[in-house]
Amino acid sequence: MNASPTLRKIVHIDMDAFYASVEQRDDPRLRGKPVVVAWRGARSVVCAASYEARKYGVRSAMPAVRAERLCPRAIFVPPDFPRYRAVSRQVREIFSRHTDLIEPLSLDEAYLDVTENKLGLPSATAVAKTIRDAIRGETQLTASAGIAPNKFLAKIASDWRKPDGQFVIRPHEVEAFLTPLPVGRLPGVGKVMEGKLLDLGLATVGQLRHFDPAELERRFGRWGRRLHELAQGIDEHAVVSERPTLQISAEDTFANDVLLGETVPTIRRLVEKVWSAAIKDPERIGRTVILKLKTADFRLLTRSHTPPQPPASLDELLSQSLSLLERVELPSRTRYRLVGVGLGNFRDADELPPQSQLFSSA
Repeated sequence: MNASPTLRKIVHIDMDAFYASVEQRDDPRLRGKPVVVAWRGARSVVCAASYEARKYGVRSAMPAVRAERLCPRAIFVPPDFPRYRAVSRQVREIFSRHTDLIEPLSLDEAYLDVTENKLGLPSATAVAKTIRDAIRGETQLTASAGIAPNKFLAKIASDWRKPDGQFVIRPHEVEAFLTPLPVGRLPGVGKVMEGKLLDLGLATVGQLRHFDPAELERRFGRWGRRLHELAQGIDEHAVVSERPTLQISAEDTFANDVLLGETVPTIRRLVEKVWSAAIKDPERIGRTVILKLKTADFRLLTRSHTPPQPPASLDELLSQSLSLLERVELPSRTRYRLVGVGLGNFRDADELPPQSQLFSSA
């Protein structure tokens, strides 16, 4: 079975328990111990967990208090993102020896299109092994790899022999590989969608493949058609090495719920983060200022404003962000658990009026 009209050689590289592994590498006392990368606190969530902690059921994005209950002996380490980014850059440099078609998904994973590779290695499998060997030798960390004709299959495959392994799905193996998988393994199928598919008697990818695609589209719209394509192993999305900036945002959860006016110091700090990120790419200009709030009872509010001219300085972005507080019309006694600031609606600089003196010094 041809998985796709366009046969590519895609590698998905996923660092193994990345943040926790960096901590264990840099502190020998943590090796072999259940390490949880998270700030302690009632509102904190787990950024990463070592494999020793995962044995107890600890997972990323889990509340830290729950992780502590599951694994009372866990060693909590606060995250050090500058250090993780430095290691990520090392890994990215290793990727670039083999291809320029690199699409990072996060600090610890990326797609690589190695249909043609710079070193002339005989196969994508050989490229993946060479990359993993270099990562081990140069960073003392391990990575897993999936090799397949397209992105979604490569991502599934990289989980198959974790940690420190690789798995290849060749074009003629796609149907046999996918058929027995639970539908929940398809990208974008969460618990809710999985339940809807189970209600239709579709528990496996093979059953989904043989279901009427028109009926899937009638029930779920374009997503239904996409599901049917995935069930056949079809994914035409190319590896995109440079994605244009669409939105930059930062948010924070308070240790204790606060009144609206008490969010101002945090908004100031978040605006500084957003502005620092925005000025790194002067060719892309954000036009819309966004404020996000979550109340103590988890109600989510967003307010946005697109001024005639984009914010041209840190002070302008701060002023416009704070002005959005005036458009929050909840009772004054309302308390908030989270605040976020964003800059969106990015455009290329040459699309904007020339009189705009953008990114002047703050």
